Amino acid sequence: MESRIEKLCIEKGLKMTGQRRVIARVLSESQDHPDVEELYRRALAVDAKISIATVYRTVRLLEEKGILERRDFGGGRARYEPSEHGHHHHLIDVDTGRVLEFEDAEHERAIQAIAKRLGFAIVGHRLELYGRKLETKPAAQPSQPRARAGAAPRAMPARGRSA
Repeated sequence: MESRIEKLCIEKGLKMTGQRRVIARVLSESQDHPDVEELYRRALAVDAKISIATVYRTVRLLEEKGILERRDFGGGRARYEPSEHGHHHHLIDVDTGRVLEFEDAEHERAIQAIAKRLGFAIVGHRLELYGRKLETKPAAQPSQPRARAGAAPRAMPARGRSA
């Protein structure tokens, strides 16, 4: 059974070699936005004969044909996602590099209103937000008696970075 990216490749007239099929399947199954190095590692697990050069050439070709879109979420590496993935936006966790996809009707209405007010019709837009996950505060606890003068301070839980 052909993956959705394989079908797009065939529709665009690309010759589908065995290695291109593997790369297309790996991309179709990705739930994230892999860079070329990660894509290579995943493809190599399926076909030990795939070279990094083949992955680079295939990604470049798929991007030129409009099948993949390049994204720059920081970190110095381009990451990729299928073009037909639908309109959505990204929130990038600057601490972990994790990318969350989202849609927001209110944001879309605001974009349209701004364009209309300025005399434009939107033909496309992209939104990428960069942030840190907020630390959650523990639920309020019943008030504790205050420490007396000279009493040893209570240990506080360690605060770590949330993922």
